[in-house]
Amino acid sequence: MSERILTVDNLRVDLPVPAGTLHAVQGVSFHVDRGETVCIVGESGCGKTLTALAVMDLLPARARRTAQRLELAGRDMLSIGERAMADIRGARAAMIFQEPMTSLNPAYTIGNQLEEALLRHSRVSRRQARARAVYLLERVGITAAASRFKQYPHQLSGGLRQRVMIAMALMCGPSLILADEPTTALDVTIQAQILHLLAELQREFATGLVLITHDLGVVARIATRVVVMYAGEVVETGTAAAIFSRPAHPYTRGLIACIPVPGRTRRGAALGTIPGMVPSLVGKSIGCHFASRCDYAIDACRSADVTLEAARDAGHLVRCIRHAELPALAPTRVAEAAP
Repeated sequence: MSERILTVDNLRVDLPVPAGTLHAVQGVSFHVDRGETVCIVGESGCGKTLTALAVMDLLPARARRTAQRLELAGRDMLSIGERAMADIRGARAAMIFQEPMTSLNPAYTIGNQLEEALLRHSRVSRRQARARAVYLLERVGITAAASRFKQYPHQLSGGLRQRVMIAMALMCGPSLILADEPTTALDVTIQAQILHLLAELQREFATGLVLITHDLGVVARIATRVVVMYAGEVVETGTAAAIFSRPAHPYTRGLIACIPVPGRTRRGAALGTIPGMVPSLVGKSIGCHFASRCDYAIDACRSADVTLEAARDAGHLVRCIRHAELPALAPTRVAEAAP
Protein backbone atom coordinates (compact mmCIF):
# COMPACT_ATOMS: atom_id res chain seq x y z
CA MET A 1 0.00 0.00 0.00
CA SER A 2 1.35 3.45 -0.94
CA GLU A 3 2.36 5.87 1.78
CA ARG A 4 -0.16 8.68 2.20
CA ILE A 5 1.64 12.04 2.05
CA LEU A 6 -1.23 14.55 2.05
CA THR A 7 -4.87 14.27 3.10
CA VAL A 8 -7.26 17.15 2.43
CA ASP A 9 -10.86 16.65 3.57
CA ASN A 10 -13.62 19.26 3.19
CA LEU A 11 -11.25 22.22 2.86
CA ARG A 12 -12.93 25.64 2.79
CA VAL A 13 -11.49 29.13 2.29
CA ASP A 14 -13.62 32.22 2.89
CA LEU A 15 -12.55 35.77 2.12
CA PRO A 16 -14.35 38.92 3.37
CA VAL A 17 -15.16 41.33 0.54
CA PRO A 18 -17.22 44.54 0.48
CA ALA A 19 -20.27 42.68 -0.88
CA GLY A 20 -20.14 39.94 1.78
CA THR A 21 -18.14 36.72 2.05
CA LEU A 22 -16.43 35.16 -0.94
CA HIS A 23 -16.55 31.37 -0.64
CA ALA A 24 -13.45 30.77 -2.75
CA VAL A 25 -12.89 27.10 -1.86
CA GLN A 26 -15.91 24.99 -0.95
CA GLY A 27 -15.47 21.53 0.52
CA VAL A 28 -12.45 20.40 -1.53
CA SER A 29 -11.15 16.90 -0.75
CA PHE A 30 -8.27 14.93 -2.27
CA HIS A 31 -5.17 12.99 -1.25
CA VAL A 32 -1.63 12.47 -2.51
CA ASP A 33 0.46 9.32 -2.10
CA ARG A 34 4.25 9.10 -2.27
CA GLY A 35 5.47 9.19 -5.87
CA GLU A 36 2.05 10.20 -7.17
CA THR A 37 1.22 13.18 -9.41
CA VAL A 38 -2.16 14.77 -8.70
CA CYS A 39 -3.18 17.49 -11.15
CA ILE A 40 -5.73 20.12 -10.13
CA VAL A 41 -7.31 21.65 -13.23
CA GLY A 42 -9.95 24.23 -14.04
CA GLU A 43 -10.51 27.73 -15.37
CA SER A 44 -8.79 30.76 -13.85
CA GLY A 45 -10.53 31.76 -10.63
CA CYS A 46 -11.86 28.31 -9.78
CA GLY A 47 -9.86 28.09 -6.53
CA LYS A 48 -6.86 26.00 -7.57
CA THR A 49 -4.16 28.35 -6.26
CA LEU A 50 -6.05 29.16 -3.05
CA THR A 51 -6.34 25.44 -2.37
CA ALA A 52 -2.54 25.08 -2.56
CA LEU A 53 -1.97 28.23 -0.49
CA ALA A 54 -4.39 26.90 2.13
CA VAL A 55 -2.41 23.64 2.37
CA MET A 56 0.77 25.66 2.94
CA ASP A 57 -1.02 28.14 5.25
CA LEU A 58 0.04 31.06 3.05
CA LEU A 59 -3.39 32.64 2.66
CA PRO A 60 -4.02 36.40 2.98
CA ALA A 61 -4.28 37.58 6.59
CA ARG A 62 -8.07 38.03 6.49
CA ALA A 63 -8.83 34.69 4.85
CA ARG A 64 -10.45 31.98 6.96
CA ARG A 65 -9.38 28.37 6.43
CA THR A 66 -11.36 25.42 7.79
CA ALA A 67 -11.27 21.68 7.10
CA GLN A 68 -12.34 18.40 8.64
CA ARG A 69 -8.86 17.01 8.00
CA LEU A 70 -5.63 18.48 6.74
CA GLU A 71 -2.69 16.17 7.34
CA LEU A 72 0.85 16.00 5.98
CA ALA A 73 2.40 12.56 6.46
CA GLY A 74 -0.01 11.92 9.33
CA ARG A 75 0.63 15.25 11.09
CA ASP A 76 -2.37 17.49 11.75
CA MET A 77 -1.71 20.85 10.08
CA LEU A 78 -4.83 22.54 11.43
CA SER A 79 -3.80 22.59 15.08
CA ILE A 80 -0.15 23.66 14.77
CA GLY A 81 1.07 27.23 15.24
CA GLU A 82 2.91 29.50 12.84
CA ARG A 83 6.36 28.56 14.17
CA ALA A 84 5.71 24.84 13.64
CA MET A 85 4.27 25.56 10.18
CA ALA A 86 7.41 27.53 9.29
CA ASP A 87 9.42 24.43 10.18
CA ILE A 88 7.33 22.36 7.76
CA ARG A 89 7.49 24.76 4.80
CA GLY A 90 10.54 24.02 2.72
CA ALA A 91 11.55 21.00 4.80
CA ARG A 92 8.58 18.63 4.45
CA ALA A 93 6.45 20.49 1.92
CA ALA A 94 7.66 22.96 -0.71
CA MET A 95 5.91 25.15 -3.27
CA ILE A 96 6.97 26.20 -6.75
CA PHE A 97 5.22 29.40 -7.76
CA GLN A 98 4.00 30.46 -11.18
CA GLU A 99 6.37 33.37 -11.80
CA PRO A 100 9.94 32.75 -10.55
CA MET A 101 11.04 36.36 -11.04
CA THR A 102 8.63 37.53 -8.35
CA SER A 103 9.44 34.56 -6.09
CA LEU A 104 13.22 34.99 -6.12
CA ASN A 105 14.70 37.91 -4.18
CA PRO A 106 16.48 40.22 -6.66
CA ALA A 107 18.85 41.48 -3.93
CA TYR A 108 20.46 38.08 -3.25
CA THR A 109 22.39 35.67 -5.43
CA ILE A 110 20.92 32.36 -6.49
CA GLY A 111 23.37 30.61 -4.19
CA ASN A 112 22.36 32.64 -1.13
CA GLN A 113 18.72 31.78 -1.65
CA LEU A 114 19.37 28.09 -2.23
CA GLU A 115 21.58 27.78 0.84
CA GLU A 116 19.10 29.59 3.08
CA ALA A 117 16.50 26.81 2.94
CA LEU A 118 18.92 24.06 3.99
CA LEU A 119 20.65 26.17 6.64
CA ARG A 120 17.24 27.08 8.10
CA HIS A 121 15.99 23.52 8.41
CA SER A 122 19.09 21.33 8.81
CA ARG A 123 22.22 21.27 10.95
CA VAL A 124 24.73 21.53 8.13
CA SER A 125 27.70 23.77 7.43
CA ARG A 126 27.60 26.43 4.74
CA ARG A 127 30.06 24.33 2.72
CA GLN A 128 27.67 21.37 2.83
CA ALA A 129 24.75 23.61 1.88
CA ARG A 130 26.72 24.99 -1.05
CA ALA A 131 27.64 21.49 -2.25
CA ARG A 132 23.98 20.44 -2.09
CA ALA A 133 22.90 23.56 -3.99
CA VAL A 134 25.47 23.09 -6.75
CA TYR A 135 24.52 19.41 -7.08
CA LEU A 136 20.82 20.26 -7.45
CA LEU A 137 21.52 23.05 -9.94
CA GLU A 138 23.37 20.51 -12.05
CA ARG A 139 20.60 17.96 -11.49
CA VAL A 140 17.94 20.33 -12.84
CA GLY A 141 19.97 20.87 -15.98
CA ILE A 142 21.82 24.13 -15.30
CA THR A 143 25.30 24.01 -16.83
CA ALA A 144 28.30 25.67 -15.13
CA ALA A 145 26.35 25.47 -11.85
CA ALA A 146 29.25 26.73 -9.70
CA SER A 147 29.38 30.01 -11.63
CA ARG A 148 25.58 30.36 -11.86
CA PHE A 149 25.59 30.00 -8.07
CA LYS A 150 27.00 33.54 -7.84
CA GLN A 151 24.54 35.16 -10.24
CA TYR A 152 21.43 37.20 -9.45
CA PRO A 153 17.92 36.28 -10.69
CA HIS A 154 17.87 39.01 -13.37
CA GLN A 155 20.94 37.46 -14.98
CA LEU A 156 19.05 34.24 -15.77
CA SER A 157 16.41 33.47 -18.38
CA GLY A 158 12.86 32.53 -17.40
CA GLY A 159 13.54 28.84 -17.96
CA LEU A 160 16.69 28.91 -15.82
CA ARG A 161 14.91 30.80 -13.04
CA GLN A 162 12.19 28.14 -12.95
CA ARG A 163 14.87 25.44 -12.76
CA VAL A 164 16.37 27.31 -9.81
CA MET A 165 12.94 27.30 -8.13
CA ILE A 166 12.71 23.54 -8.63
CA ALA A 167 16.20 23.08 -7.15
CA MET A 168 15.21 25.27 -4.20
CA ALA A 169 12.10 23.17 -3.59
CA LEU A 170 14.27 20.02 -3.47
CA MET A 171 17.00 21.41 -1.17
CA CYS A 172 15.63 19.76 1.99
CA GLY A 173 14.20 16.66 0.31
CA PRO A 174 10.49 17.36 0.99
CA SER A 175 7.93 14.59 0.76
CA LEU A 176 5.44 16.91 -0.99
CA ILE A 177 5.83 19.55 -3.71
CA LEU A 178 3.03 21.85 -4.81
CA ALA A 179 3.68 23.42 -8.22
CA ASP A 180 1.36 26.30 -9.12
CA GLU A 181 1.30 26.54 -12.93
CA PRO A 182 5.12 26.36 -13.11
CA THR A 183 5.23 26.49 -16.91
CA THR A 184 2.68 29.23 -17.68
CA ALA A 185 5.27 32.01 -18.07
CA LEU A 186 7.54 29.91 -20.32
CA ASP A 187 7.56 29.21 -24.05
CA VAL A 188 6.36 25.84 -25.34
CA THR A 189 9.81 24.27 -25.76
CA ILE A 190 10.91 25.22 -22.24
CA GLN A 191 7.54 24.08 -20.86
CA ALA A 192 8.16 20.56 -22.17
CA GLN A 193 11.66 20.52 -20.66
CA ILE A 194 10.42 21.67 -17.25
CA LEU A 195 7.59 19.12 -17.18
CA HIS A 196 9.95 16.30 -18.17
CA LEU A 197 12.35 17.46 -15.46
CA LEU A 198 9.63 17.54 -12.78
CA ALA A 199 8.51 14.01 -13.66
CA GLU A 200 12.09 12.72 -13.65
CA LEU A 201 12.97 14.35 -10.33
CA GLN A 202 9.76 13.11 -8.76
CA ARG A 203 10.69 9.53 -9.63
CA GLU A 204 14.24 10.02 -8.32
CA PHE A 205 13.26 11.64 -5.02
CA ALA A 206 9.94 9.75 -4.54
CA THR A 207 8.00 12.90 -3.73
CA GLY A 208 4.28 13.48 -3.97
CA LEU A 209 3.51 16.18 -6.55
CA VAL A 210 0.45 18.41 -6.75
CA LEU A 211 0.50 20.20 -10.10
CA ILE A 212 -1.93 23.09 -10.59
CA THR A 213 -2.64 23.92 -14.21
CA HIS A 214 -5.32 24.82 -16.72
CA ASP A 215 -3.50 22.98 -19.53
CA LEU A 216 -5.12 19.59 -20.05
CA GLY A 217 -2.38 18.64 -22.51
CA VAL A 218 0.08 18.83 -19.61
CA VAL A 219 -2.25 16.81 -17.40
CA ALA A 220 -2.63 14.03 -19.97
CA ARG A 221 1.15 13.58 -20.09
CA ILE A 222 2.06 13.39 -16.43
CA ALA A 223 -0.97 12.97 -14.13
CA THR A 224 -1.66 9.90 -12.03
CA ARG A 225 -4.97 11.31 -10.81
CA VAL A 226 -6.93 14.43 -11.75
CA VAL A 227 -9.04 16.81 -9.65
CA VAL A 228 -11.31 19.03 -11.77
CA MET A 229 -12.42 22.22 -10.00
CA TYR A 230 -15.15 24.65 -10.96
CA ALA A 231 -16.32 27.70 -8.97
CA GLY A 232 -14.53 26.60 -5.81
CA GLU A 233 -15.78 22.99 -5.85
CA VAL A 234 -14.43 19.66 -7.01
CA VAL A 235 -16.80 18.60 -9.81
CA GLU A 236 -14.96 15.44 -10.86
CA THR A 237 -11.99 13.41 -9.71
CA GLY A 238 -10.45 10.12 -10.75
CA THR A 239 -7.51 8.54 -12.51
CA ALA A 240 -6.15 10.35 -15.54
CA ALA A 241 -7.23 7.42 -17.72
CA ALA A 242 -10.82 7.60 -16.47
CA ILE A 243 -11.07 11.39 -16.74
CA PHE A 244 -9.81 11.54 -20.32
CA SER A 245 -11.45 8.40 -21.70
CA ARG A 246 -14.75 8.57 -19.79
CA PRO A 247 -15.35 12.15 -18.54
CA ALA A 248 -18.59 12.19 -16.54
CA HIS A 249 -19.23 15.88 -15.78
CA PRO A 250 -20.43 18.26 -18.51
CA TYR A 251 -17.76 20.78 -17.45
CA THR A 252 -14.97 18.22 -17.85
CA ARG A 253 -16.39 17.25 -21.23
CA GLY A 254 -16.43 20.91 -22.22
CA LEU A 255 -12.79 21.39 -21.19
CA ILE A 256 -11.67 18.34 -23.16
CA ALA A 257 -13.70 19.45 -26.19
CA CYS A 258 -11.72 22.71 -26.22
CA ILE A 259 -8.43 20.88 -26.86
CA PRO A 260 -7.33 20.71 -30.51
CA VAL A 261 -6.36 17.13 -31.45
CA PRO A 262 -3.40 16.77 -33.86
CA GLY A 263 -4.49 14.95 -36.99
CA ARG A 264 -8.20 15.30 -36.18
CA THR A 265 -8.81 19.02 -35.71
CA ARG A 266 -8.85 20.67 -39.14
CA ARG A 267 -6.82 23.82 -39.67
CA GLY A 268 -9.13 26.82 -39.38
CA ALA A 269 -11.95 24.81 -37.75
CA ALA A 270 -13.74 26.33 -34.78
CA LEU A 271 -12.54 25.04 -31.41
CA GLY A 272 -14.90 24.02 -28.65
CA THR A 273 -16.08 26.63 -26.17
CA ILE A 274 -18.01 26.72 -22.91
CA PRO A 275 -20.57 29.52 -23.13
CA GLY A 276 -21.53 31.77 -20.23
CA MET A 277 -19.71 33.09 -17.17
CA VAL A 278 -18.51 31.59 -13.90
CA PRO A 279 -21.10 32.44 -11.20
CA SER A 280 -20.33 34.79 -8.32
CA LEU A 281 -19.06 33.01 -5.22
CA VAL A 282 -20.13 35.82 -2.88
CA GLY A 283 -22.91 34.81 -0.53
CA LYS A 284 -24.84 31.54 -0.36
CA SER A 285 -25.62 29.63 -3.54
CA ILE A 286 -27.94 26.68 -4.08
CA GLY A 287 -27.72 23.97 -6.67
CA CYS A 288 -25.08 23.01 -9.19
CA HIS A 289 -22.64 25.87 -9.83
CA PHE A 290 -22.36 24.86 -13.48
CA ALA A 291 -26.12 24.80 -14.13
CA SER A 292 -26.25 28.23 -15.81
CA ARG A 293 -23.70 27.08 -18.43
CA CYS A 294 -24.79 23.47 -18.80
CA ASP A 295 -26.78 22.24 -21.79
CA TYR A 296 -28.08 19.31 -19.74
CA ALA A 297 -29.31 21.23 -16.68
CA ILE A 298 -32.87 20.68 -15.41
CA ASP A 299 -34.80 22.23 -12.53
CA ALA A 300 -33.52 19.63 -10.08
CA CYS A 301 -29.94 20.79 -10.77
CA ARG A 302 -30.80 24.29 -9.54
CA SER A 303 -33.06 23.50 -6.59
CA ALA A 304 -30.70 21.59 -4.26
CA ASP A 305 -26.98 21.20 -3.65
CA VAL A 306 -25.30 18.41 -5.61
CA THR A 307 -22.86 16.06 -3.88
CA LEU A 308 -20.01 13.98 -5.28
CA GLU A 309 -21.09 10.45 -6.13
CA ALA A 310 -19.48 7.41 -7.70
CA ALA A 311 -19.24 7.27 -11.48
CA ARG A 312 -18.45 4.15 -13.54
CA ASP A 313 -14.86 3.48 -12.40
CA ALA A 314 -13.51 2.79 -8.92
CA GLY A 315 -12.38 6.03 -7.31
CA HIS A 316 -14.06 8.08 -10.05
CA LEU A 317 -16.38 10.67 -8.44
CA VAL A 318 -18.59 13.26 -10.14
CA ARG A 319 -20.80 16.12 -8.92
CA CYS A 320 -23.70 15.73 -11.37
CA ILE A 321 -27.15 14.20 -10.84
CA ARG A 322 -27.47 13.29 -14.55
CA HIS A 323 -24.02 11.88 -15.23
CA ALA A 324 -25.35 8.34 -15.82
CA GLU A 325 -27.77 9.65 -18.46
CA LEU A 326 -25.41 11.90 -20.40
CA PRO A 327 -24.15 9.46 -23.06
CA ALA A 328 -27.76 8.93 -24.21
CA LEU A 329 -28.87 12.54 -23.85
CA ALA A 330 -29.01 15.37 -26.31
CA PRO A 331 -28.45 18.82 -24.73
CA THR A 332 -31.74 20.16 -23.36
CA ARG A 333 -31.22 23.53 -25.07
CA VAL A 334 -30.86 21.80 -28.42
CA ALA A 335 -33.92 19.66 -27.72
CA GLU A 336 -35.98 22.69 -26.74
CA ALA A 337 -34.95 24.49 -29.91
CA ALA A 338 -35.89 21.60 -32.18
CA PRO A 339 -39.18 21.92 -34.14
